[in-house]
Amino acid sequence: MVGRAVCGVRRGGRQAHLVAQHPEAFLHAHGLAAAGEAATWTALTGGVSSEIWRVDLPGRSLCVKRALPRLRVSDVWEAPLSRNAYEWKWLLFAAEQEPHSVPRPLAHDDAAGVFAMDFLPSERYPLWKAQLLTGEVDPGFAAAVGARLARLHNASAARPALAGEFDSLENFRALRLEPYLLATAARHPEVATQLRALAASTEQRPIALVHGDVSPKNILAGPDGPVFLDAECAWFGDPAFDIAFCLNHLMLKALVLPGCVAALRESFDGFVATYLEAASFEPRQALEGRAAALLPGLMLARIDGKSPVEYLVGRAGLQERVRDYARRRLLHPQNGLRAVAGEWFMPA
Repeated sequence: MVGRAVCGVRRGGRQAHLVAQHPEAFLHAHGLAAAGEAATWTALTGGVSSEIWRVDLPGRSLCVKRALPRLRVSDVWEAPLSRNAYEWKWLLFAAEQEPHSVPRPLAHDDAAGVFAMDFLPSERYPLWKAQLLTGEVDPGFAAAVGARLARLHNASAARPALAGEFDSLENFRALRLEPYLLATAARHPEVATQLRALAASTEQRPIALVHGDVSPKNILAGPDGPVFLDAECAWFGDPAFDIAFCLNHLMLKALVLPGCVAALRESFDGFVATYLEAASFEPRQALEGRAAALLPGLMLARIDGKSPVEYLVGRAGLQERVRDYARRRLLHPQNGLRAVAGEWFMPA
């Protein structure tokens, strides 16, 4: 695996609680290490919601992940530890449907709230976010993300029994609706009604299996296409959330990559085109309409919610541009995703 705590990047760190409680015992109990094999546990940094470790064994490496009860952000943000089990189940589902779309799941200890998966080296699996922020913007890759995401949504919408397996609305509220839309509503009374309505509408649509964190920081550019990471927010709900969540990042990065605006717009359009062409579980107009409505709410949330996007922190002028645009679009919604993006990607 790896993620925004990119497991392809080795970093030193203290031996934390996970290693103290589950060193070789976790590996041996699940057949991941033989008796007598030495394992080196290295803490990986970069994530806010989980402890993630690279475990090096003779001739091989893997990743181990455990959810934290309180996320590492400035605001108080707590979330149920059961999200580790839902992420594990999402990995199993995605691996069954699209084997190259996730790191290979290896083992899960439900009682300990820990799972292991393949280690994917960054030399072969670069992080999409890192590529974007260095100006490497590939519209074809964005289109591949949209297509693969749509296939996963299609497969889950065809299996309504998953609704019971992923009855995790409490987690989704704690990890997404409250810290993003509802926390932002409390800070923006002028659009609070719109933001609360978006949260209420989103949680009332059990349509497909939602990843919940489809962001460039959680997507690797693998040799066989996009690899999705960190499905802690997995929930059987409204797939429009995944669409808007990903497109939001392409829009925001235009602020810090002025030379890549055209390529980011092409990436946005490519994602939308391939996703909507592949999605077959509901009429296009309804799905696109909900994603378009969510998009400005999520833009504002990444400025004034509990998880502000780090490359805009302290950049008041850019933050105000997002606020002005998002509030206007919340008060005066646009029809369709391209309409939402049209004004945003226009040259300043």
